[in-house]
Amino acid sequence: MKGVNVKEIFWMTVLTILCIACFPVNPLVLTGLLKTGFYLPLFVLGWVFWAIGMILVMAPIVMFPRRGGVPKGKSFVHTTQLVDTGIYAVVRHPQYLGGILAIFVATPLLYPHWLFVVLGIPGAVILYWSTIEEEKQLVEQFGDGYRSYMQKVPRVNLMSGIIRLLSSYKRG
Repeated sequence: MKGVNVKEIFWMTVLTILCIACFPVNPLVLTGLLKTGFYLPLFVLGWVFWAIGMILVMAPIVMFPRRGGVPKGKSFVHTTQLVDTGIYAVVRHPQYLGGILAIFVATPLLYPHWLFVVLGIPGAVILYWSTIEEEKQLVEQFGDGYRSYMQKVPRVNLMSGIIRLLSSYKRG
């Protein structure tokens, strides 16, 4: 069993606090502790980012049991095969990207206030850093197959992934 990593626990605790403080159904706003502006175009854009983010967050829950060799009766996190199709052909970490979009991008759009921007920046950075840490484990688990996948598919850059995928269709 892997030992307790104090640094990892610290950063996950910070991330959890930031996620709660920046969640789109925001406790600070709903209780009236924080007064924010309301701008319809930003509000609509915020919900669009939230919806896209939530679709990305749900991707592994749907795809891993179907394509990842998850043993029957086990959680999607017990993936035994590298999944590189569907959204995983566009970005390597859709769940992390979805979290960034649904929490740390959507919230400042839904509730324009400087506090959500200030809290969202470290939240997004910590989630991005988490992708780097997870990739170390994925390289260990899947080896050269994952290294090759890393060369082909961007970590969380959705636009780059879409452009890369479309240009590969045109070539093929």
